[in-house]
Amino acid sequence: MSSSPLSSADAARKSIAKRLRELRLDAGLTTQGLADRCQWSKSKTSRIETIKTNPSDADIRSWCEACEAQDQAADLIAASRGAESMYVEWRRLQRTGLRRLQESTVPLYERTERFRVYCSRVVPGTLQTEGYAYALLSSIAAFRGIPDDAQEAARARVERSKVLHRRGHSFAFLIEEDVLYYRHGDARTMAAQLGHLATVTGLPNVSLGVIPRTAPRAMWGQETFTMFDDSQVHVELLTARVTVSQPSEVLTYARAFAALSKMAVHGAEARSMISAAIDSLG
Repeated sequence: MSSSPLSSADAARKSIAKRLRELRLDAGLTTQGLADRCQWSKSKTSRIETIKTNPSDADIRSWCEACEAQDQAADLIAASRGAESMYVEWRRLQRTGLRRLQESTVPLYERTERFRVYCSRVVPGTLQTEGYAYALLSSIAAFRGIPDDAQEAARARVERSKVLHRRGHSFAFLIEEDVLYYRHGDARTMAAQLGHLATVTGLPNVSLGVIPRTAPRAMWGQETFTMFDDSQVHVELLTARVTVSQPSEVLTYARAFAALSKMAVHGAEARSMISAAIDSLG
């Protein structure tokens, strides 16, 4: 994998900072000279150029005007907004609750033909039952201190999951064996969730692989990530969702998924592991 799942966003920000610096140098301005024209501090100019501060739309307009490069402003603003959207804090995504976040991704799910999903801690969202989703989303709302609409969000997540049964979509899921034992909800909720996992393995367009705890690690565990065709990847961190769209990085995630898949068991072996997890519930 790349050194950090934030590398696409970082690369985009560096590119914008470099373009702004080049505009300043082409205009023959020092950092102080640009600051004077923009009526801000020299340190702000330096922070923007060293990517310590992300420029606002107004900052970019002022910068371009100071460099007599107003024609560059629109493209730079669009690029800056694109970089900002690559790394979005969960508190921003979830500030109005969790239901809208589930619904906001429906168009992406509907247009994606090939899904590849790796989860090391929880059952993939598309495979969650409403009860499991409710238990998980309730804990997320409590931890993040956001409006608790977990019940509505769980229903929206299940509704979004109907894409599993629509033609033209294929799904490859990989989970670590521990996912079968991490409890979200009570024993009945977990039993229902695990039973659902066993059932979906019978769908012709679904592949579910379980990576045994004892499997020799040819690939180390990763953050949860979802690949949407070969166009983008969503990586889930504790504090944010990162969108990776740079082709070389998407390819790296595809390679990682392939390596993880080789360590997994599928079919009857996977169902046997699920059954063992159900039996452990007592």
